[in-house]
Amino acid sequence: MGHVAIVGGGPVSYVPDLSSYKEVSYWIGADRGALTLIENGITPDLALGDFDSISAEEKELIKKQAKNFKEYPAEKDETDLELAVEEAVKKNASEVFFFGVSGGRKDHELANIQLLYHMRERNIHSWLIDIGNKIELVKPGIHGIEAESPYEYISFLPFSEKVTGITLKGFYYNLENTTIKWGSTLCISNKLLLEKGTFSFEDGILIVIKSRDVFMDGR
Repeated sequence: MGHVAIVGGGPVSYVPDLSSYKEVSYWIGADRGALTLIENGITPDLALGDFDSISAEEKELIKKQAKNFKEYPAEKDETDLELAVEEAVKKNASEVFFFGVSGGRKDHELANIQLLYHMRERNIHSWLIDIGNKIELVKPGIHGIEAESPYEYISFLPFSEKVTGITLKGFYYNLENTTIKWGSTLCISNKLLLEKGTFSFEDGILIVIKSRDVFMDGR
């Protein structure tokens, strides 16, 4: 199917302009995320969850507007987000955008970053995106990277205990065959010199974060 977007029930102040993601062909709203989609003028292709975080009136609105609606009991083994992921897999998604899954509870946010690992293991390229950040997990190899507005900074952090042989080319701070470990700040807040650059590494799993400074007014 190509690009699928999953919108969670995180703070709407952290959700970017969803209408700008024209490549998305299927929108899934998980619980309150379905309401966020509707409020952004997007009809959910699928709304699912236990809907325990919204009012009865809001749930009826979602039922009326969503193309498909699936309600689950509050007592279940999977989170609403995990259920949404399984629906994306059923749609043969090759790439998944996650919105509305950051900026709230840190336990949820960290779990959602770890969810990117399980997506990678299923060969689905995925990103966690909010107004200040675009996060992905990358496996070893040589990778191209492009400048992307409004995210001016690019940081590399080890998801595994260490990442070996990391090389950065085309950056303000280049790097050659270096190992970074948990707690390292060596690859924080870098920038591309031109529109494109490359990064590579030999072993480990790397968190790649494109980010920008976000002020209290959200700009």
